[in-house]
Amino acid sequence: MKNNIKNIQILFAIGLLFTTVSCSEDYLNVDSKDRLEQDDTETVTPKEMVNGAYGMLTEWDYAFSYLGITEIISDNSDKGSSSTDTGADKDVLDALTFTSSAGSILSMWQNWYKSINRASIAIDYTENYGLTDENLKNRLVGEAKFLRALNYFWLVRSFGAVPLQDVDLVERQPVADVYAYIEADLLDAIEKLPLKSKYASEDLGRASKGAAQALLSKVYLYEKEWQKAYDMAENVINSGEYGLHPNYEELWRASTENGIESIFEVQGRGESIAHGVQQYSQTQGARGADGWGWGYNNPSETLVKAFEAEGDLIRMNASIIFEGETLWDGREVFEVENPRYNEKAYSSASTGSDDGDKNIRILRYAEILLIKAEAATYIGQDAATPLNLVRSRVNLPTISNPTVAQIWKERHLELAMEHDRWFDIVRTRQAKEAMAADGKTFVVGKHELFPIPYNQLIQTPGMTQNPGWE
Repeated sequence: MKNNIKNIQILFAIGLLFTTVSCSEDYLNVDSKDRLEQDDTETVTPKEMVNGAYGMLTEWDYAFSYLGITEIISDNSDKGSSSTDTGADKDVLDALTFTSSAGSILSMWQNWYKSINRASIAIDYTENYGLTDENLKNRLVGEAKFLRALNYFWLVRSFGAVPLQDVDLVERQPVADVYAYIEADLLDAIEKLPLKSKYASEDLGRASKGAAQALLSKVYLYEKEWQKAYDMAENVINSGEYGLHPNYEELWRASTENGIESIFEVQGRGESIAHGVQQYSQTQGARGADGWGWGYNNPSETLVKAFEAEGDLIRMNASIIFEGETLWDGREVFEVENPRYNEKAYSSASTGSDDGDKNIRILRYAEILLIKAEAATYIGQDAATPLNLVRSRVNLPTISNPTVAQIWKERHLELAMEHDRWFDIVRTRQAKEAMAADGKTFVVGKHELFPIPYNQLIQTPGMTQNPGWE
């Protein structure tokens, strides 16, 4: 085994991201290993290696940097907190005046590549470990490929052309090639992974066949492969594994975690040994005498008006904590600094704890219905049925012949504060108008992609920058 691990410890040497193999974050109640030392490799199982890749999803980056580049930057949200607290770079992300030196952008670039590195090492380790249980071996490889694909997807929609570890660590590969790599991983994962219902209770939350199909459907949506997006969404829907939870307001409570609507979510545990997504709830919690957090990522007045224009009070009140309200669990939010907070990040049990227990929903069934509906408008299929399933749950009237613009609006309201809005308005070319309505200037030809982090360019001089950035 010592020789094997020497062969498979790929050092994904992309600038700042020289990393040794590490499984420092626990996932799904597996004992932590702060550093995988070469002499210890006989005792590390393939499952623990895969857990190390899952563990990257619980990093502090997702509690702060991720908020900046997914929600605070968009028309959904404002920086929040105190007017004098910049949040490092959240103020300039909010104002669309950030540069290639923005720390949040660098943090996510690093996190996603480190995650890819862990997943790749886990794949090689598992394939060469000598497992006699082929089903387990295939499942673990499938899980790691799903995680690698997820992180590459987040990279490509954020930065466009990016390096692929199997091709070149400096040269950015064409967007089409990155998507092809993602597709290959997900198609293989679909073949290897079991259905969600086939997992034992102790493995609840791991990537499943449905998760890989759902992510691939979303990938195809971004590629404008409408028929493929439609067909893959159909596979998820027809599996019988998922459905809409009847009460939208309950979807972000502990009682519905990993429930019927959940396709894939980051697992939180609320214990220091497995710290959930560290400080995710705390950074977004209400700030002030009646508060429990830092007050960042406040739902915007623009988002409130979007809900009100549609008469969508159910989703508005489930998504936004308003100053002066009493929450579903009896908590009063009276003496606070900001007018609104993200209710989808609220944890009743741990509130402002560093080690939170909040699961982050990454893929859920309602989005798959909306992907099917959007794709259907381009290929002449029924878009009304999947769209109206989503609308009917929140008591909105049905739409007989929905336009793609109506489906985009539905995505906005259904998925509000779930970290997709910025990328949705960019891919649908609504960004300039949407951001202008929010008082911000979106520069066409520049803001569609984030800049490659300045520190990365210094480390790898041959790497090129995105258009419009220095």
